[in-house]
Amino acid sequence: METGQTAKGADRVLSVFKSLARYPRGATLDELAERLDSPKSSVHRALATLRRAGLAEQDRDGRYRFGMEALRIAFAYYEGLDQRVLVQPALDALAERFGETAHYAQLDGGEVVYVAKVMRHDHDGMRLGSRVGGRNPAHCTGVGKLLLSYVLAGEAAVEAYAEAHPLVPRTAATLVTPAALHADLEAVRARGYSIDREENEAGVGCVALPVFVGPGPQPSGAVSVTTILRRTPLETLLQRVEEMRDILRSLLPAGATS
Repeated sequence: METGQTAKGADRVLSVFKSLARYPRGATLDELAERLDSPKSSVHRALATLRRAGLAEQDRDGRYRFGMEALRIAFAYYEGLDQRVLVQPALDALAERFGETAHYAQLDGGEVVYVAKVMRHDHDGMRLGSRVGGRNPAHCTGVGKLLLSYVLAGEAAVEAYAEAHPLVPRTAATLVTPAALHADLEAVRARGYSIDREENEAGVGCVALPVFVGPGPQPSGAVSVTTILRRTPLETLLQRVEEMRDILRSLLPAGATS
């Protein structure tokens, strides 16, 4: 077969494969041929190629849909993506828009791990304790409380968590009782974002939002904008939460924001 014919055949196979994505309940040969404006015989040959590779399957009613191999490849690719690469544009935009520091962090037991950090402003002599690869207690950070709100559904769960991970005070504002932490997590769930009111570092506050760039219903991590309060009051940041959400929606993969 000549190279041009091979390319044409490969293009048809890819076109049929992409068309199957529009039919989660399956499509008939006639439906696919009509959508692609191609002869049924050509579409049938393409489907046969996809079926041999496990990328398409045919049910008892004769309808075609994605095969399990296609799903396996897609999920394997998705899980293998470096989340920092996916989140980086949003962090850059947040830091640029607010002139502050943007973080992306993940939960690891009783701590958060900072996966990425972008700083767009000097901190007037203050040095933030966060660093890429560094850790902080989850109960006193905005990103940590946001992520805990998804895994600690009730007061009993918070009490068990506090027993396993003591609520050590970092500042005078740190929440150090299960009742106080539970009430705060309830508020986080209600409004969809968390607030750190100098609970981890005196003079520092932040607002954090969830990010879903991994498989499963739980957020893969949380993004925060952190401010030095003597320069930018926390209330100023809170008035712009929707602006933060808009940035995340526009720069993260579809479905990655709540």
